[in-house]
Amino acid sequence: MNNKFLKAGLAIVLVAAFFSSCKPKNSGDVVSGDAAQKAYVAPGKYDEFYNFVSGGFSGQVSVYGLPSGRLLRVIPVFSADPQSGYGYNEETKPMLNTSHGFIPWDDQHHTELSQTNGEVDGRWLFANANNTPRIARVDLKTFTTKEIIELPNSAGNHSSPFITENTEYVVAGTRFSVPPDNVNGDVPINTYKENFKGYLSFVKVGKAGEMDIAFQIEAPGVNFDLSHAGKGKSHGWFFFSCYNTEQANTLLEVNASQKDKDFIMAVNWKKAEEYVKAGKAKKVTTKYAHNVYDEKTHTAKSEIRTEVLVLSAKELKDICYMIPCPKSPHGCDVDPTGEYIVGSGKLAALIPVFSFDKMQNAIKNKQFDGEYDGIPVIKYEAALHGEVQKPGLGPLHTEFDGKGNAYTTFFVSSEVVKWDIKTLKVLDRVPTYYSVGHLCIPGGDSRKPFGKYLIAYNKITKDRYLPTGPELAQSAQIFDISGDKMQLILDFPTIGEPHYAQAAPADLIRNNGQLKFYKIEENNHPFVTKGEKESKVVRSGNRVDVYMTSIRSHFAPDNIEGIKVGDEVYFHVTNLEQDWDVPHGFAIKGADNGELLIMPGETSTLKWLPKKVGIVPFYCTDFCSALHQEMQGYVRVSPAGSNVPLTFSLGTNVPATK
Repeated sequence: MNNKFLKAGLAIVLVAAFFSSCKPKNSGDVVSGDAAQKAYVAPGKYDEFYNFVSGGFSGQVSVYGLPSGRLLRVIPVFSADPQSGYGYNEETKPMLNTSHGFIPWDDQHHTELSQTNGEVDGRWLFANANNTPRIARVDLKTFTTKEIIELPNSAGNHSSPFITENTEYVVAGTRFSVPPDNVNGDVPINTYKENFKGYLSFVKVGKAGEMDIAFQIEAPGVNFDLSHAGKGKSHGWFFFSCYNTEQANTLLEVNASQKDKDFIMAVNWKKAEEYVKAGKAKKVTTKYAHNVYDEKTHTAKSEIRTEVLVLSAKELKDICYMIPCPKSPHGCDVDPTGEYIVGSGKLAALIPVFSFDKMQNAIKNKQFDGEYDGIPVIKYEAALHGEVQKPGLGPLHTEFDGKGNAYTTFFVSSEVVKWDIKTLKVLDRVPTYYSVGHLCIPGGDSRKPFGKYLIAYNKITKDRYLPTGPELAQSAQIFDISGDKMQLILDFPTIGEPHYAQAAPADLIRNNGQLKFYKIEENNHPFVTKGEKESKVVRSGNRVDVYMTSIRSHFAPDNIEGIKVGDEVYFHVTNLEQDWDVPHGFAIKGADNGELLIMPGETSTLKWLPKKVGIVPFYCTDFCSALHQEMQGYVRVSPAGSNVPLTFSLGTNVPATK
């Protein structure tokens, strides 16, 4: 290894140790007297912004209000959730289906709001699954997951989900290059350079939000990290940071950090579309799941697809270009004008800023420095706008305020730095507590940032909150950036390990047709019960379907006899309420999955397998009225093969049987 870079790496490690063990000297002075007033939201008042935060290893998305930092909701996405029954009830189990079978957990890293003309529009939120590669679409009318699509030829879906400025595509790059799905993957790991490939997935988004893999691009076997789409003048392009251009397959902390520069890959997706239309894409056999929740039937369906279109970046040399970028780049961000592309090399002591116009001119004039695995490499200086000198240690991510300023997080020196995009001069810096990763400015990666707040998502908490054992609360911090200087106004803890987040004005989302209840007359669930008189219990062999209703404060029926050990019992519970914010719960003793949480007008199903003889109670789990405790019922379970007839009732005792 080059001695210079070994020393630089050692220096960064030593500085990291220092900063993770010591408070910044000015830590007592960073919060001024009016901070509490700026973060305070009075009882009964609404926050200005919704903040959608990735849940990391929890697999969920959390929603916070800004500037209060109050947790408003946890949205189940890639992990089964016992609070809501997501992934437990029969309607949502298909949402967690994959080509590998049912997977009840994943690692959710990034969120992305839909856009129109490069501006946040409040329709949908996209989220990625890092472990088993998938992209989800959350409908912001209901704050529920409506669609999940699996990504073939991929592993480690970290570089995802990033969108084009009219939400034409949600785009993902694979973190771990692997052999493609359609070849024999039983190869020695040390044949990485010969057999491993990286794939970029372009997922088309329809008018109603429906997703479909339009095409994939087969790229060199590197590790793709973060990405952003071009906007304005650079619309039609996508930019990915990538590291491990050494193509190492072991001890990457050393072997993938040897080169002075890795790359940002610039992808001309408009040109790729032309090649697809011209028939240049190959049909490749693979296997991936596409899961969709139907709002009318309140049920999800899972379909396994078996084919995808693939373009080769090596064969089609004008769809991908490499721009050298120091060193082990992580973040890759595009300013609101679409002219400047910011690279963040984790091991670099500067921030390179590239010019889209210069990049285009370099391509036109073939200012290349050879090729990397068949892809043209643009000369560094030919695409460079300039470098931010000595900004801090460990730059990771950059967002923008719409006023010509950029804000970059520095993991090692634990700070956020504000700098001028054109002059590249550092304007301000504030400490964070501690080791900040991503940051979020509402609309900060769009053409129209709202620019009032900045939220830093820190990896280390240490002394910020009451200690809770070795696992401390995850930490976020809100800064007011409306003035020339950044001002810390609030710390707040978050669930999981937050990575990236998005935020948008509350009015944009809550006034965008947000659903308050499901209309009973429009409920087309196959087992809906639209009134108590329609409630019933039906046996077909050893399957028993209970058509049940819930309303303040009883179930119908609430007494059931004739259930036998070995039966499969399905409780299809319809919430008859048509008043906003009156959900009902349903749980039964001995259930080996979860409970139900049924929204007003909704139908949801719990599968229950009675395993022993006896009387089994069920009850409402969500406090609904003063008589919530009285909302209960009983199931009598008899031995298998018994002749106890199937009976049910509400308000009268079931006739006695011998």
